[in-house]
Amino acid sequence: MEAFSEQGAIKQHQGIHTVEHTYHCDMCNRTFSKRSNLKVHQRVHTGEGPYRCDVCNRTFRQLQYLKLHQGVHTGECPYRCDVCNKTSSDRSNLKVHQSVHTGECPYGCDVCNKTFRQLQYLKLIKVCILWSIHMAVTCVIKHSGNYNI
Repeated sequence: MEAFSEQGAIKQHQGIHTVEHTYHCDMCNRTFSKRSNLKVHQRVHTGEGPYRCDVCNRTFRQLQYLKLHQGVHTGECPYRCDVCNKTSSDRSNLKVHQSVHTGECPYGCDVCNKTFRQLQYLKLIKVCILWSIHMAVTCVIKHSGNYNI
């Protein structure tokens, strides 16, 4: 369940459940109640990044992501772990860090049943598993001489 610190934020969030979503993404069929939200979302598919960091030239889909990123260059770290006081310029990185303290591993592999703290590690293990399967099949084909498998 999502937590909100302000009453106004709660009402705004509740609106997403009651407002008619009339704007549809042609790429993934997600729907939006505002045309502007659809436009921002479509950048996921196009790769468009209209906001550019003037220090490293990295581009971002949303201005808020650029502002968060700029903390990397300024050293500003507004997010702090309440367990060990580690700071971060990015809230999502801090959340991943906090799983070290909680032991939470929310991403599970359906092949080997191993769990991971970060989605990127689950994706990596799946690539490794697929590569292993590919190499095993290639080896069987190569040594059997049967290319019709």
